[in-house]
Amino acid sequence: MSNFLDLKGKTYLVTGASGGIGTAVSKLISEYGANVILTGRNEATLTELHRALNSNSSIIVADLDEDSDIEKLVANIGQIDGIVHCAGIVKPMPIKFINRKNLEKVLNSNFYSAVLLTSSLLKKKKLNPESSMVYISSISSKFPYLGGGLYVSSKAALEAFAKTLALEHSNLLRANIISPGLVKTKIFEDTEQATGEEEMKAYEEKYLLGFGETEDIANTCAFLLSSRSKWITGENIIMDGGLTIGSKK
Repeated sequence: MSNFLDLKGKTYLVTGASGGIGTAVSKLISEYGANVILTGRNEATLTELHRALNSNSSIIVADLDEDSDIEKLVANIGQIDGIVHCAGIVKPMPIKFINRKNLEKVLNSNFYSAVLLTSSLLKKKKLNPESSMVYISSISSKFPYLGGGLYVSSKAALEAFAKTLALEHSNLLRANIISPGLVKTKIFEDTEQATGEEEMKAYEEKYLLGFGETEDIANTCAFLLSSRSKWITGENIIMDGGLTIGSKK
């Protein structure tokens, strides 16, 4: 492993570590020497990931939709050097069918969890100086899609929050956002099954570099966590394989 990125001696919290991007991030930063605190809802998946990593990882099972679980998580960690917030859900729904219950469900997972976790980390003084906070958003916040009212709005709110965090606490931390296009995760596989392989292949033609891999996002996360990105804060990094600059055809 190249020493361009050296995370030895650093400790990072990865939320949604049992998901595709969270797993890839955890594996990569562990390879760079970081201590990784894995958190998510699926204990079995977290345990499997923990076994795959070096001894420099630990598990705290938590549902970040619950205030009590956020408090438990923060209480059970020591000082950390930042987070990669991957936790979230996708819930397609036409606007006319949105009600308070499903609105709260998406906002809880995609926005409230990030805000309340970050606030608690600050209040409990768990963040070391020069910490780096990375929040996973989506290009859909700038390029909405039919049925995406809940998801798109939650991600737009997350981006605004991260930029405000970068502004308010520039003496302590850096905060940045990564906004991916379609990445090959379990959600991608579910979408492919629902829409059909041929339709997905046709859509991939719009991506100049094809659909993304979880490792692509992990690479950028590792860079943002490291001191190599020490002059980058409050930024939203678009990672979409060229989708939003135009189609091949």
